[in-house]
Amino acid sequence: MTTAPIRTGIIGFGLAGRVFHAPFLATNPDFRLEVVATSSPERAADATSQHPGVEIVESPDALLARAADLDLVVLASPAHTHLEQGLAALEAGCAVVIDKPFVPTVSDAEQLIAAAERASRPLMVFQNRRWDGDFLTVRRLISSGALGRVHRFESTFERWGGPVRDRWQETTTIAQGAGITYDLGSHLVDQALQLFGPATLEQAELSVVREGSVSDDDAFLSLRHESGVRSHLTVSRAAAQSGPRFRVLGTEAAYTVYGLDGQEPALKEQRWPDSGGYGVTPEAEWGLLGVDGPGGSLAPVPTERGDYPAFYEGVAASILHGAPPPVDPRDALEVVLILERAHELSPVG
Repeated sequence: MTTAPIRTGIIGFGLAGRVFHAPFLATNPDFRLEVVATSSPERAADATSQHPGVEIVESPDALLARAADLDLVVLASPAHTHLEQGLAALEAGCAVVIDKPFVPTVSDAEQLIAAAERASRPLMVFQNRRWDGDFLTVRRLISSGALGRVHRFESTFERWGGPVRDRWQETTTIAQGAGITYDLGSHLVDQALQLFGPATLEQAELSVVREGSVSDDDAFLSLRHESGVRSHLTVSRAAAQSGPRFRVLGTEAAYTVYGLDGQEPALKEQRWPDSGGYGVTPEAEWGLLGVDGPGGSLAPVPTERGDYPAFYEGVAASILHGAPPPVDPRDALEVVLILERAHELSPVG
């Protein structure tokens, strides 16, 4: 059995590796970040500054060549590399965390899941927005019955991306897992399935809006859950103004909240989970619960504390004690199935 600290390597130290993975490894005593793979001198400098003692290697292959000396490999790399890198890490005997998008195709997902089962090693997909404060609040309101029976779930994750930039999400192709539907859509589909169960994709509208983009940067998906709920999911890199993050309509009341969970901007500013106030949403940003219009009333609802550290707590429990993974890869497979189907219904390019 693996013992703490879990010897960990990260492939990639861009936004994902630097902001969404390394801080949780650094602040959880069950882990020791030993090696980071990046070819960028600037990112290498960031890694050694933020994580003294970490070793830098210049390529994924260099890190994977040492995987037998590690317990966990984190893939904070482009989606089209996840299959090859994940298979190599599993074959070396490592547990694997894969950032979303998991992989571009259902076939790739099935290969990785089968490899993890053969190796008897945990395979976990980083669907961190299951621990957004606003999402945890929606889950609490639904389970408490405060909304009655939910019939429509609207989830919007829009950003103003400006001109196309030189980064893999915007320069690689849809076939390689790029585009807004694979990127932010992975979060929204996963959240909807977690709340309301299995679903069928009934409608998809994928578009290229910005000049020079080689993949979709604006999309709408409509899901019909077996539970009867309809989920309307909107994602964009071309939204100069954004709609509500969540609008949840029930037979007794509705809940609406604007803005995005504050954990990402805090992490970008190096306000890590061990800093005061991490994950707390100011009262001015709380959502409203109730019935609008004559005879109704609306009241602010405290937002649950955001808890991204819970993912890596679950990773540690899975590796050290055999607990179920914090995100089952078969859940992520269901997300990929829907995203792949969306591109079939609404081909781009």
